[in-house]
Amino acid sequence: MSALKQLACAVGTVGGVGVATLGWSLIEARWPVLRRIEVPVLAPGSAPIKLLHIADLHLTGATKARVAWVRALADIEPDLVINTGDNLSTLGGVSALGEALEPLLAFPGAFVLGDHDRHGTVFRSPTRYLRRDPRSNDDPVADLPVLPWEEVRDMQLAGGWKDLDNCRDMVEAAGQLIELVGVADAHADDDAFPEPVAAGEGAAGEASDAVVKIGVTHAPYQRVLDQMVTDGAQLILAGHTHGGQLCLPGYGALVSNCDLPPAQASGLSTWPASFKAIHKGTAPASEEGQAYLHVSAGLGTSPFTPVRTACRPEATLLTLTAR
Repeated sequence: MSALKQLACAVGTVGGVGVATLGWSLIEARWPVLRRIEVPVLAPGSAPIKLLHIADLHLTGATKARVAWVRALADIEPDLVINTGDNLSTLGGVSALGEALEPLLAFPGAFVLGDHDRHGTVFRSPTRYLRRDPRSNDDPVADLPVLPWEEVRDMQLAGGWKDLDNCRDMVEAAGQLIELVGVADAHADDDAFPEPVAAGEGAAGEASDAVVKIGVTHAPYQRVLDQMVTDGAQLILAGHTHGGQLCLPGYGALVSNCDLPPAQASGLSTWPASFKAIHKGTAPASEEGQAYLHVSAGLGTSPFTPVRTACRPEATLLTLTAR
């Protein structure tokens, strides 16, 4: 075979692999999975609590299958739902979100918002995510579509869910009190860690009866995780990373879209890290001075890059058990 023919064959093979990979990544982005992990984090003697973590729905007017899948999560009857934000991509996603969350609002819940609850998605080069800080070349005064984030907030508040953007609160789930602390989107530098409750205030007494303290953030930046661990959170929930979105099979995420190590871009680990992130089964015991960290790979993508590789869209049922 001549050198020219060999080159043509090589180019054809590479092209074929590229087309196949693109085709699979389009399919995978539409193939959600419900993951199940057991986390021994509650106070001794506590009854189990089923916590459903949803993240990064990125809804538009054309995400009907995703809406139906989220609605069906109500069938597992969680004791508590935590939504870590980025519910929208376009204005058309607002009504879709109301439809998606409607059956889940029957259960206790809490939420924070992400930047994509406030601003619509615009096309940006996918290679920007390979930079250490993907925001570094963004135009700070770029005109971004403004989304009705108040509607996103209010539909969740109307269902009784707690707004944790730079707030503290309490919630009862499975007959047990849970202490919550949250921050607004750290990726947009909107986070302001809430002040601790004074010892003499009524809420402090309630907190002392809580079986667990949970930190909630959209983007798992290290400064936020450190603050939550210092504050005494035993479990931290986050989204934002999309699990790396375009991962290498057998290796995992290349990026996290923040300063979290890519190895922790999805799954359950600890902060500071002491074991490899898991996506099913029972978590090992955490160590003193650590919190469990669950980062959801989320359910959606940008409508301009609707692909995932080795990183299926997900929601996670965390069964919290006694330590």
